[in-house]
Amino acid sequence: MLNAINNLREVQQCCTNRKPLNPELADWLAQSLQDFLTHRCTSVDTAFGLSAPQGGVPWWLEEGIRKRNAAIQELARRACRGETPTAQARRIRSLSLRYAATGWRRDQHEDNMPVRYAGTDKEPLWHAFKSGAAMPVSERHLRGILAP
Repeated sequence: MLNAINNLREVQQCCTNRKPLNPELADWLAQSLQDFLTHRCTSVDTAFGLSAPQGGVPWWLEEGIRKRNAAIQELARRACRGETPTAQARRIRSLSLRYAATGWRRDQHEDNMPVRYAGTDKEPLWHAFKSGAAMPVSERHLRGILAP
């Protein structure tokens, strides 16, 4: 599924920049569109390989969860170095709740991270919230995200 998402992003970039598609990408796009247009696949998601298995999460939420988890792990490296996973989860939960009640209210409508967050603990926190996955999450969930 991630390969299909990366392919679609590359197609979008090529179209935006008015650049030709490489042959493999053009073949993939043509075949996916053909599968949809000839009703071999009943949805565009299926034709492009983006359908979630039954009971699974949609591709865009899976991608958001991956981004959120990576941002949380980065926050742990920055703000909680040397702490136990339980202490890290407690601290990140506290930071998340505080940000949700204050900064996120203002920042959630921004397409780009505020420049003042660059290099601070709020940078990965902003990315976690902006990922589209649920934030803040419980300490128990955070321990699972932070587990090696």
